[in-house]
Amino acid sequence: MAGHSKWAGIKHKKAIVDARRGKLFTKLARAITVAAREGGGDPDTNAALGLAVQKAKDASMPKDNIERAIAKGTGAGADADAMEAVLYEGYAPGGVALLIEAMTDNRNRTGADVRHLLSKHGGSLGEPGSVAYNFDKRGVIVVDGERYDEDDLMVAIEAGAEDIAVDEDVFEITTSPGDLMTVRKALEEADVEIQSAEVSQVPKATVPLDEDAATKVMRLIDALEDNDDVDTVHANFDVPADVMERVAAAG
Repeated sequence: MAGHSKWAGIKHKKAIVDARRGKLFTKLARAITVAAREGGGDPDTNAALGLAVQKAKDASMPKDNIERAIAKGTGAGADADAMEAVLYEGYAPGGVALLIEAMTDNRNRTGADVRHLLSKHGGSLGEPGSVAYNFDKRGVIVVDGERYDEDDLMVAIEAGAEDIAVDEDVFEITTSPGDLMTVRKALEEADVEIQSAEVSQVPKATVPLDEDAATKVMRLIDALEDNDDVDTVHANFDVPADVMERVAAAG
């Protein structure tokens, strides 16, 4: 799930669980393969590939796996040709908007799976354009707010960041998608440790949820992200951190 920055710790724990189930690396490799197929195999000149490779490195994906995924994308393999990125739009309980990013070799199968999961968990699939207007595509970098202060992060603004916001105990640095890697590099060169950095669909406005509604929404998001073809689910809900921790603990 890509959402509010206060979820950084929960997202990190979920990523670990996915890796143990052997799914995370598979999804990362597919993203690398498709990016390499569409824009070439050089991460320095193919921004989408550069982001996919960095995400794989952040997840501790072995270098050999990354290189094989790139080679697969730049070759003439039927598997790479069949893969495509698909974006689904839908709704979760409580009127929460969802953008569901998937990578699939069978659009009909994935579409049917997504529709079924939404319906099973009290959501619904929307028409193209019904939800996307609620989000802006942005680079989002999360930094520990207890370890650093705003002065430490001024290098991000100098490198092209659009905004630095404080949320709970983290800083959320927003960039244009194209500037994400440049800002990240500037922070790393300034010895600022990054908790997460990704291109995300940032909601323009959020829907407040109580604990019961948040539980239903998280069960739906977990079910969607557990699907082999679904990469990321973006949502526009907002829940206090203490409530979110209880929801996560309850599973």
